[in-house]
Amino acid sequence: MIDRPEETKERRRYQIRGQAFSAPALDPGLYVVATPIGNLGDVTIRALDTLAAADVVACEDTRVTKKLLDRYGIAAKVSAYHEHSGPAAHRRILAALAGGQAIALASDAGTPLLSDPGAKLVAEARAAGHRVVPIPGPSSIAAALSAAGLATDAFLFLGFLPSKANQRRKRLAEFARLPATLVLFESPNRIGALLADAAEALGPKREAAVCRELTKLHETFDRGTLGELAARYADETVKGEIVLLVAPPGAAEPPCKSDVDAMLADALRVAGVKQAAEAVAGATGLSRRDLYQRALKLKGG
Repeated sequence: MIDRPEETKERRRYQIRGQAFSAPALDPGLYVVATPIGNLGDVTIRALDTLAAADVVACEDTRVTKKLLDRYGIAAKVSAYHEHSGPAAHRRILAALAGGQAIALASDAGTPLLSDPGAKLVAEARAAGHRVVPIPGPSSIAAALSAAGLATDAFLFLGFLPSKANQRRKRLAEFARLPATLVLFESPNRIGALLADAAEALGPKREAAVCRELTKLHETFDRGTLGELAARYADETVKGEIVLLVAPPGAAEPPCKSDVDAMLADALRVAGVKQAAEAVAGATGLSRRDLYQRALKLKGG
């Protein structure tokens, strides 16, 4: 069915505080749209234009996205697209792009592809020659870094860590000496366990911030050392979405000999002596020559 011009124009309208606007037509392509992480007022004008004018809005949870669309009077066609959608939904979007449609890709909150589905779709859309357009906007990562008071000149986004404690600690240890703020996502029921593991793997004196319910009514930034925060959240029940920031290691926190040996042992399981020494040197700033000699002894032992 082909829309009549008046139907298309009507469908491309949206409202802001009672004022009606018409969205300009979109060229064919995949539009990666950032949506609010909590406060619906954080949506951009360009995002509203895109959501209103798209032929289809592909989203994680249609119920969540419809709350945003309803807030701004957008009568868009929505289609579920998430990690469990399966190949059929994937093929439908690629076929729509091949047919010259404009598809908006939105996650439940924030910028798609950052701990959200869509990476494979974007890659295949580009490989097929379709236009992929970022519509930037809200991001919990940027929001947390901007207001927590920790270093922002260098940071590393790790997303959600493994659910098992030993795997989580091992993952954290890989970045223990990285001179950058670590950014992690965690659910409220596991934040206590994550903080305890982070205190063990990174050191209890590392500065950190638990950033919760960003842009929402009960937004909080809870600062302290990892040891302090681990104790604070050990038995505390919290709600809401959480971003954990961990400050870079201080200059006065050189790794102890046992930590270095453990890092070398881990590296030797998957690499040769030279490669292991180089990897640990890069992570710690220690002498590559000294680490090479230590790795030789560990390998011989």
